[in-house]
Amino acid sequence: MIDRDTIIANLQRYDPKKIKIGVLASHSALDVCDGAVEEGFHTLAVCQEGRDSAYTKYFKAFRGTDGKVRRGIVDEAIMLNKFKEATTPKVMERLLKENVLFVPNRSFTSYCGIDAVENDFNVPMVGSRNLLRCEDRGGEKDYYWLLDQAGMPSPRKVKDPRDISALTIVKLHHKQKKLERGFFTASSFKEYQEKSQKLISQGVIEEGSLSEARMEEYIIGPVFNLDFFCSPLEEKGSRIELLGIDWRFESSLDGFVRLPAEQQLALNDAQRIPEYTVCGHNSSTMRESLLDGAFELAEKFIKAAEKHFSPGMIGPFCLQTCVDKDLHFFIYDVAPRIGGGTNVHMSVGHPYGNSLWRRSMSTGRRLAMEIRRAVDEGRIPEIVT
Repeated sequence: MIDRDTIIANLQRYDPKKIKIGVLASHSALDVCDGAVEEGFHTLAVCQEGRDSAYTKYFKAFRGTDGKVRRGIVDEAIMLNKFKEATTPKVMERLLKENVLFVPNRSFTSYCGIDAVENDFNVPMVGSRNLLRCEDRGGEKDYYWLLDQAGMPSPRKVKDPRDISALTIVKLHHKQKKLERGFFTASSFKEYQEKSQKLISQGVIEEGSLSEARMEEYIIGPVFNLDFFCSPLEEKGSRIELLGIDWRFESSLDGFVRLPAEQQLALNDAQRIPEYTVCGHNSSTMRESLLDGAFELAEKFIKAAEKHFSPGMIGPFCLQTCVDKDLHFFIYDVAPRIGGGTNVHMSVGHPYGNSLWRRSMSTGRRLAMEIRRAVDEGRIPEIVT
C-alpha cells in the first residue's frame, strides 16, 4: 500500500481554493460530476479514446462569465488510449498539478488493476483505498471474509457442485466480456454440468474459471442495493446515512422474464440460458419496518471495516442485498466505494437523502458536500487515503 506520508505530502501541494474533483469516466462518473457541480467544484474526467463522447461532448460543461455552469457537468477531460494509463507518472502528475481529489469507482480498479491503485497511484483519493481489494472474490480477505468477521448474513456457500441440492447461482467472469458476468443458475449437479458445458461451447465462460467460481444458494426475493454514506467529519448526527436504494436491470435476464412461459420454452439453446450483465438501474424504497435492519447491517459493516481495514469506511458504500419471504436480509455483494446504480438519482436525489438533508441529495452531491466541508474546515486529510 502506498505510504500515507506520500499522499499527505502531495496533498500539501494543493491550493484548497482550486480543488477539482476527478473520476475515471465510466461507471458512476456522471453522478460524481453532477454532485461536484452542485457544490461549486470544477470537474475532471479521465477518459478513454472511443468511450468519451458522453463526457467530452454530450455532458461537457459550459460556464458563464460568473463561473457558474449553464449547461453540462464535465469541465475538463484527460484523454488516454486506455484507462490503465491513469496510473502512469505522467497522468498522475497532471492530476496533482490540477489539485484533483480523485473518486474511485469500480471501473478504476477493474481497468487499472488493484495493485496499481494500491501501490502506484499517488493522487489523494476520497474514500478507503485499502478496502477496494476486498471486491475481488476469492482473495484472502475479500468481502465474504469481512461479512463473516462482522457476523453479517450472506447466502449459504456451496463448496462443491456435487453438493447442489437447491437453486444455486454460480458466479464467475464472462469469457469474452472480461469485466462482466458469466453467471448461471443450477438446481442440481446434473443441471450444473449441462449448463456449464453449453456456456463453454457458446464462448460465454471458460472451463478453467469454474474451479474458481463462487457458488451460493440463490435467495428468492427482491433485490435492494442499499446506498449508504459514512462521514468521518460528522460530529452531531449519525455518521451513517442511508441515501437511497436502487435495483438492477440485467441482460438478457430481464428480457427473458418478460416472455410468457410458452415463448421461454421455445427459445433455442443459445437463448435459453440468460446472462446477468448489468445494463441499468432503477430507484426503490423499502417498507419502513425494514429500515432498522438495514441500518444494523451498515453499523456492523462499518465496525468491521474499522477493525480490519483501518481507518475504515470513508464516504459512499453499497450493501447489495436480497430479502427472502421471511423478510430477512442476505448480502450478496459489497461495494466499498460509490455504487454502480447511483446515476439513477442524479439531480433529483435519493428519497432518503433528500429527506435527511432537506434538499436534493444524490450520492455524488453528498460526496461533494463532504469534500466541501473538509476544504472549508481544513480537514481534507481525514477523508483521503
